[in-house]
Parts: sequence; structure tokens; C-alpha cells
Amino acid sequence: MSAGEPLLRLVGVTKHYATHGGETLAVLAGIDWELARGAAVAIVGPSGSGKSTLLNILGALDQPTQGQVLLEGQDLTACSEDELAALRNRQMGFVFQSHYLLPQCSVWENVLVPTLATTNEVLRDGAPDRARRLLERVGLSGRLRHRPSQLSGGERQRVAVVRALINEPQLLLADEPTGALDRVSAETLGQLLVDLNRETGITLVVVTHSLDLARRMQRVCDLRDGHLRDIPS
Repeated sequence: MSAGEPLLRLVGVTKHYATHGGETLAVLAGIDWELARGAAVAIVGPSGSGKSTLLNILGALDQPTQGQVLLEGQDLTACSEDELAALRNRQMGFVFQSHYLLPQCSVWENVLVPTLATTNEVLRDGAPDRARRLLERVGLSGRLRHRPSQLSGGERQRVAVVRALINEPQLLLADEPTGALDRVSAETLGQLLVDLNRETGITLVVVTHSLDLARRMQRVCDLRDGHLRDIPS
């Protein structure tokens, strides 16, 4: 893939849901969209507009009703479930509003969980060094043996970010990552995401209601009435 081509492209992506009344609810209406490699993008819009649905489609956690999702030219809608699972593990990282850390595991163990599924021996063997480096980068080198219950909300989200990055993905998808945090923790995490995008070149897509977080991104897109449009800076 050449440097000038998008990392990810949506072609005519539509998403419909059947309602209990037998009607069809259109959430995404033929979206054409491109995501440049190394970009930092916020997706904003009203509650219920389909932002999380769109993010799940970008991350191959859900399939569109129609259209194509192309990652480096590969059509994700044509992949098997096993292929998608391997692709998610290797090329994507996810951060959600809830951290989803394993409560019985330490910070160190939680961070290394995604490496258990990788078949790349070089990646797996280098994971402990990456984990130490990343945990130090996010200010948690002194919390390796702590369990999630012993951490603050902001610290738990920082662990979730490190876990999302441990397999060196190309794409980091974050769904309301600051939504459950207090103002100071939200600002810290938002700046961390921006800094990691700049330092590592990872492509970042954030769904958020926070205007402060959205303004930190290079590009802001608004999802409304099934259509995704850039907001001029």
C-alpha cells in the first residue's frame, strides 16, 4: 500500500435494523469516507445517530447491511469470522467507555492478555518490553502488580489504552473513552491519546460527546441523519 492511499475506506456503507414493529430503521445511509494513515479523527453527533455502530463497523465488530469496508485495500465484508478475529487482534486496538479490565488480574496481566492470541512469535516475545515501556509512558510503571479495583478511573483507562496498543496495531478505535471520567482525568487521557498518535503514528478514531476531546483531533466529522460529513476547522 502506498503512503498516499487511505488506510481505511468506506464505500456505500449502509446499516439497517429491523424494529419490533417489523419496520426498517436506517442508521447509516450510503457513507463514502476515507481515513488517512496516521490521522487523528473525532466522530461527533447527536445521541442515537449511530456513532458507535459506525465505529463497530470500522473495527470489524459489526458488518454493514450494504457496502464495503476496505482496510489497506482488503474488503473486510468478504472476510470470514476467523479472518476478522485475527485481523482485529493484529491490526486494531479498542478502547471503550468501560475499561473491561479483568478484575482478578494485575495491570501487567491485563496488558498482556491480547498477546495470548497472536501467532506472531516476534511480536509475542517482545511484548514484555513493550508493556514496560508503554506503562512507563502513561505513568503507571509503579502499578504493575495492582488490580483494577486498586486504581482510579483514569488509571484504569490508561491501562486499557496500553492493552489496546500492546500488539502494535495500525488503528486505535476509542468509543467515548473519557465519558466516565472526571474533568481532570478526561483531559489527561485525551492528551495522552493525541500524544500517542503523534509519537507512534498510529491512526486514531475517537467517538465522543466531548467537544474538548474533539477539538484536540486533526479532523472532526459529524454523523447526522445517516450521513458523515467533515466539520470545517
